[in-house]
Amino acid sequence: MPLPELSDAQIAWVIREVATYIGRRRQTYRQRAVPLDRNRRTAMQSFFPAPTLDSARVVVLSGARVGNPLFYAELLRLGFELGTLPDFALMAAITFIDTVVSQEPLTDRMLFHELVHVFQYEKLGLPRFAARYVRGFLSGGSYEAIPLEMSAYKLDSRFAAAPAEPFSVACEVQARIDGGTF
Repeated sequence: MPLPELSDAQIAWVIREVATYIGRRRQTYRQRAVPLDRNRRTAMQSFFPAPTLDSARVVVLSGARVGNPLFYAELLRLGFELGTLPDFALMAAITFIDTVVSQEPLTDRMLFHELVHVFQYEKLGLPRFAARYVRGFLSGGSYEAIPLEMSAYKLDSRFAAAPAEPFSVACEVQARIDGGTF
């Protein structure tokens, strides 16, 4: 089913709400998050710039899940269906700027994917990340069609296929930004 058409003002509102949600969730989880341990850092250092690995923090939840944003109620009133909106409780992990919240045991591939998002946030900043995420969802019609996610999945697949063959996530993400494909 296609997503409802939103006005420019409604889209701007959603973007602000998403950015606010991300910022608040970061504050909540950052307090409990820890730096990457030596093994994780070593596994990721051939792919990510050192400042990205330095800033990233991880928390693995036990017995709790990340809740959906409160503004989802308004999106439902605007005609969205619950099944079309990303369900945060079902996600394996979520990145809030530089803070990775894992809801399952964290694998290297999951961490890699989430670190791609950490780098995307670094390059875009929270307001532009939120805007591109929302616009990508609205234009693609699903979570899977969001260009920021598509890029992270493509890169994590590349990593999983050959974890001993380094490549620069920074160059890959910058090329997407320069090419306007986010």
